[in-house]
Amino acid sequence: MKRSSNELIVHGVIGGLLAGLVVALWFLIVDTIAGYPFRTPASLAFSLYAQPLLQPTLRVVVMYSIVHLGVYALLGVAAAWAMVALQTAPRLLLGLFFGIVAQEVVFYTALFLSGLPPSEVVPWQHVIGANLLSGLALMTYLHRAERAQLPIGLGALKAHPQLTRGLTTGLLGGGVVALFFFFVDLITGHPFATPGALGSALLFGASNADAIDFTLGIVAAYTVVHFTAFAVAGIVFVAIAEQIERSPSFLLLAVMTVIVLEAGVAAVLAQGAQWVLGPLGVWAALVANVLAVGSMGWYVWQTHPVLRQRLGSGPVEVRV
Repeated sequence: MKRSSNELIVHGVIGGLLAGLVVALWFLIVDTIAGYPFRTPASLAFSLYAQPLLQPTLRVVVMYSIVHLGVYALLGVAAAWAMVALQTAPRLLLGLFFGIVAQEVVFYTALFLSGLPPSEVVPWQHVIGANLLSGLALMTYLHRAERAQLPIGLGALKAHPQLTRGLTTGLLGGGVVALFFFFVDLITGHPFATPGALGSALLFGASNADAIDFTLGIVAAYTVVHFTAFAVAGIVFVAIAEQIERSPSFLLLAVMTVIVLEAGVAAVLAQGAQWVLGPLGVWAALVANVLAVGSMGWYVWQTHPVLRQRLGSGPVEVRV
């Protein structure tokens, strides 16, 4: 059903405001975990006026919040019009694209015009997380407001069995790694030390052991990042396995890819894992990585009978 311009504008404004509130809530949580509530809106407000960061005040936070929500309202209207122009229903994948492309471009363009380096205002990891969530929130609202027939969210996974298998595979691998380090931390007498250290380093820029902050918020934040990364890896893992099902000669390329990735992980860990993970360092991370790959491979092997038949029936012909 064709919708009027006024209806599209209303839906876009409401969706944009919801997306903006998601971003505001994200940074409120991040700033609170770091021990500096409202630091992000205050720093962004001062950056717009090319002034050094001062103590956050209610007036500054409110003023910036009005600008923030106004920009997101405009982005929501643009997204609603884009759905009409593309003649497509709102989908979560479009939300991801909107978050990491459109919103990132707008945000960093504004910072560039302010004359301040982006890294000195807000860490890029926090920006990506906020924009991804806001993009998903926007598309979820537009999908509901427009009463689209196509399912969204978990319901959409039924139409994409490969994606479902990939997510399950990745979450399995992520769970194995999480359990491994949970027991390692228990044995060493420091429960949740590993996710706390990695979260402090990855999300809050800690560069030495003295800067690590072991709080529940940091552990929870890193856990989300951890399982998200493994979910993406699981999707890639399953895609490679199903490509091998169709073309067994793809096996050599798959094996070489795994070797290169393992070498890359080992190199990264060798550079920074010692102070982050403690005395077990590289070896603990490599063991966890091998266990994760092994569990993911086992699950893929069990859920892909064609793959078992192709690889277990005899020698595989591989063309180089």
